[in-house]
Amino acid sequence: MANQSTNNLLMIRPVAFGFNVQTAGSNAFQKQDADQQAGQKKAQQEFDGFVQVLRDNGVSVTVINDTIEPHTPDSIFPNNWVSFHDNGNIFLYPMQAENRRLERREDIIRQLEENFKANHVIDLSRYEAKNQFLEGTGSMVLDRENKIAYACLSPRTNAEVLKAFCDYTGYQAITFDALDQNRQAIYHTNVLMAIGSKFAVICLDSIINNTEKEAVIYSLKSTSKEIIAITFDQMNHFAGNMLEVKNNLGETLVVMSQSAFTSLTEEQKTTLEKYGKLVYADINIIETNGGGSARCMMAEVHLEVRD
Repeated sequence: MANQSTNNLLMIRPVAFGFNVQTAGSNAFQKQDADQQAGQKKAQQEFDGFVQVLRDNGVSVTVINDTIEPHTPDSIFPNNWVSFHDNGNIFLYPMQAENRRLERREDIIRQLEENFKANHVIDLSRYEAKNQFLEGTGSMVLDRENKIAYACLSPRTNAEVLKAFCDYTGYQAITFDALDQNRQAIYHTNVLMAIGSKFAVICLDSIINNTEKEAVIYSLKSTSKEIIAITFDQMNHFAGNMLEVKNNLGETLVVMSQSAFTSLTEEQKTTLEKYGKLVYADINIIETNGGGSARCMMAEVHLEVRD
């Protein structure tokens, strides 16, 4: 059976991070900061601080620098364009924003192959020609142990591409529609839910159709996940955007941003701590300008390490 979490992460260090006009239309979490240069410098400091927190907790992080050209303001969120699976397969995904398509870099795959055993690269980016998108583990929250892909359908998460992913992997898709407190469609599933080996953090209030909500709850309960329900306000502080990872001692960590951690109640923290050590970093500028948080910054490398 596949492991839910890994101690190997890929993270992309930003060189020209900033507000992405091409994604802002569908991402209500983005807020424009006037001073782009200061934003880039601060984002780099936050990035380096976050990587240090992970490494201090025994997580193996492969850091690859972004390139100045082509300009990819969202490259700090690699989990949208690539995912790695423990059978050695690597998936590349179709991205809605044209400048995000430039994030797919073969040299990054090649660099990882120096240390990890890869099998096939399955490229779904051809769906871009049909204006159909599936933005990796932003669009899908994967229960890797039970082969379930949870997905809220949106302009960035297309049912047909999701079916293609499931056909390749043997995953079962559980889809639903989700709206934020302003009744705007939520752009990525991983801002409203996170799945660990034994828990699920989810903003159930965002799933408007009761039948769909019950199906999600049933699936989570039947796979023995303790459900930790979060509010819209907590979701807006990225409490749904956390990730279970392992450290090199095999211990479980639950990684999130400081904003997410601060938004949780003591009871929620206590519940989560049953399942792993809570680890967090201040990534406020990245969250505000980029509209993504801790989970989006970490692409899990579920590949076998080379000897």
